[in-house]
Parts: sequence; structure tokens; C-alpha cells
Amino acid sequence: MAPVKATTTAVKKAKFVIDCTAPANDKIFDAAAFEKYLHDRIKVEGRTNNLGDSVVITRGADNKITVVVSNITFSKRYLKYLTKKFLKKNQIRDWLRVIATDKQTFQLRYFNIANEGDEEDDE
Repeated sequence: MAPVKATTTAVKKAKFVIDCTAPANDKIFDAAAFEKYLHDRIKVEGRTNNLGDSVVITRGADNKITVVVSNITFSKRYLKYLTKKFLKKNQIRDWLRVIATDKQTFQLRYFNIANEGDEEDDE
């Protein structure tokens, strides 16, 4: 048998954005606490507090949190998992949901609960 060559995959720089402007403007979501939560919880090489130059987390003035990843593989699904975990921890998961608006962006939106009141009036 011929030796198998190890293929190296080039990891390109990825930028993910979490848009939490609507809940932050309504004062039910603390963007600064969420940014700190991401700093504390994102794992690099299986360890927390190991971000280094691989992951950079910033928060803009419009309450959009940007996660820039380089040199490591990082899934968007992991970021969604951490966001949902933060919402559950702060007991606001019942009012907010995480929606992917495009390939690199998540948005926190309210559940549509206006239709439930109309059904009760019909009975």
C-alpha cells in the first residue's frame, strides 16, 4: 500500500455577527454581559479562556457583537448554541429566539405572540 498523504486544509478567516439591537434597545438584553459571557465560554483547542489571537470579540455602539475567527475551525452552530445558553441562563429564552439572517449573521428576535390573544376571543 502506498502511504497516505496528509491533506492540510487552509482555515480562512471567518466573521460572525450577532445582531441584538431590538432587545438591547428595549432594555431586556444586556449586550455587555453577553460579550463577557462569550469571552468566558468560547473554547479554543478544548479549553476556555484560551482565545489568544485566534478569536476576537467586539461590541459595536449599535449593540452588534462581532466574532472574528482566524487560524482555527469555528462553527456558526457553536455560536448559536452559546447564544441560546446565555438566553436560558438569563431566563429570557421564552421571549427571544435566534434566527440566521444570512450566512454570517444571527439576529435575536421576539416570538410572535400577538396571534394567541385573537384565538381566545373567538371562543
